[in-house]
Amino acid sequence: MASDTGILRRARMELAYFSGYARWKQRQTGGAGVILRFERVRPRQSQRFQPHRAGEITPQFLDRTIRALKRWKFDLVTIDEVCRRAVTLPKPRPFVCLTFDGGYKDVITAAYPVLARHGVPFVVYLPTAFPDGLGEMWWLALEELIARESRISLVIDRKERHFATRRVSEKHDAFEFLVSWMRTLPPSDLSFAINDLCKRYSLDLAALSRSASMDWDDLARLAADPLVTIGSATVNYPVLSNLRDADARREIAMGKAVAETAFRRDVRHFAYPFGDRESWRRQHLEMAQEIGFASAVSAIPGVVEPKGYTNLHALPRVGWDGRQRSLRMMRVILSGMMFPPVKPTRDNLA
Repeated sequence: MASDTGILRRARMELAYFSGYARWKQRQTGGAGVILRFERVRPRQSQRFQPHRAGEITPQFLDRTIRALKRWKFDLVTIDEVCRRAVTLPKPRPFVCLTFDGGYKDVITAAYPVLARHGVPFVVYLPTAFPDGLGEMWWLALEELIARESRISLVIDRKERHFATRRVSEKHDAFEFLVSWMRTLPPSDLSFAINDLCKRYSLDLAALSRSASMDWDDLARLAADPLVTIGSATVNYPVLSNLRDADARREIAMGKAVAETAFRRDVRHFAYPFGDRESWRRQHLEMAQEIGFASAVSAIPGVVEPKGYTNLHALPRVGWDGRQRSLRMMRVILSGMMFPPVKPTRDNLA
């Protein structure tokens, strides 16, 4: 049934592209523009088990995307320009803003050469514990463990649970279950759970996290480029809705303070960690405003409306599915026709 739904959706998008309906519809639904959200940029991997495949694109696809955006007459803009266009009358040409989450090493090694060659602006949202080697990329550790083991055991709710992970389908089932469970844990419990799992199966979580993250030298190189905006994504990249309000405020404020100290400039833009509807709430929007961020982006899909209709501290973003390589689909998505009016997350707006 899910595959049938995907086929029907793709057929609808193909029809919208070839009929010209998407371009016509953009005049009604395209708003001021779209913020694109990427995570990893690296060469295509050959492993059969790739649970994060949807969050990855290749450098070649990034290059094709930028060429297409220029050909389609989109303005490629900074996040500061997004904020300006969100509160003014519509411009003749829609914008696209490129953003990258997580502070991954491949932003500097694989994405930046492409972006610099094209001379386009982009944003990196940084969790500031990771360049210091203190952050824990628990989702990558979980992927690595399940990929290499045929059976996983750990304690959940004080009970030892066992997961068969021999077949690829079993690996995906175990990964989805454990990610969903870990996403509900407060940070101390999450850290205990992933560290316990890594010790059981001899995986160096600290080394894995360091190798996957940019260091401060990488970030200094990016920060020296006037086309690059460094934004904050807290310190440790927690699910904010799992934290007490005081702890959430500390994460948001300290992420900004650490980045401003490191780069010796104002850090004006924020990304909610993970960014989906369950990961942040209205009080976190208010915290971002009070702490002094000019904008805050989510991972909730939608277009940015002009004339102040979109809250600058609940900006939607379109996360591109890296399993999809069709630029026709990209063109249809950028038209805005696939998105309902944005209602960012429960209790986020008055």
